[in-house]
Parts: sequence; C-alpha cells; structure tokens
Amino acid sequence: MSGYSTDSLLSKLAKTDSINRFIKNNDEAMLPPLHEYLHNLQESKGESAEAIINRADIERSYGHQIFKGTKKPSREKVIQLAFGLELNLPQTQKLLKAAGYGELYPKIKRDAAIIFCLCQRKSVVQTQSILHDLQLKLLGGEKE
Repeated sequence: MSGYSTDSLLSKLAKTDSINRFIKNNDEAMLPPLHEYLHNLQESKGESAEAIINRADIERSYGHQIFKGTKKPSREKVIQLAFGLELNLPQTQKLLKAAGYGELYPKIKRDAAIIFCLCQRKSVVQTQSILHDLQLKLLGGEKE
C-alpha cells in the first residue's frame, strides 16, 4: 500500500469530475474488500485461517464464511479477528476501516480496555476476563 494519506485522497476526490477515473488512478491506495485484506494478513503471517479463527474464538464455520467473503462480520467479530491475527493497534484500526467500521476510541471505556489488551498482546480469553472484571460487555456478545 502506498503512502497516500486520507487527507490527500479526500482533496483529490473533492476536485475530481469522474469517480471512475479517481478510483482507477488511486486504486492501490484504497483498502481491498475485507476477505481479501484478511487473506493478505493471513499470508503475511504464514498461518492458516483455521488457526486465526481458533485464536479469535469465533465459531469455525462462521469464521470461514468471513474469510471467504460470504458473511460480513460485525465490528465485534472484526475485533476478535484482530486478536486472532495478533495485530497491534494500528493494524487493528486499519482492519476495522477495511471492514467499514469505526476505529477503537480511547474515550470510550470499553474501547480503552480493548486497546489496552491489544497493546499488551493479550489473547481473546484474557481480554474477555478483563472486560468481565470491569463489568463491560464481552466481545462477540451480539447475534451473528
């Protein structure tokens, strides 16, 4: 991925008269679809989707559907995938963007706890324990 900033892309987009030309000329600066992005991360880590899904504590068949692009995961599942992929905070923020979700925000108590766990390289299970101790909603508690 090239060094295009969001601001420079916004500036270019505001000045363009053709969305098709803008996308064609800036395609390498844009994030690919989530399932492609996940495959790129998986390959860069040299791990199987199965190992990542297992570490993420996501139900196996649902996890594979996310990796295939047939299911759109919730923000919660994307965060769990970040733990499964053992991503750092900047990588997690980028994964959330690729999935079309807002970044983790340190002014939100639960997000702050998740950020802490990512920075401390905690597992999903350890993160769940910390969220539980803080009486905050656990990861993956929503309907799929």
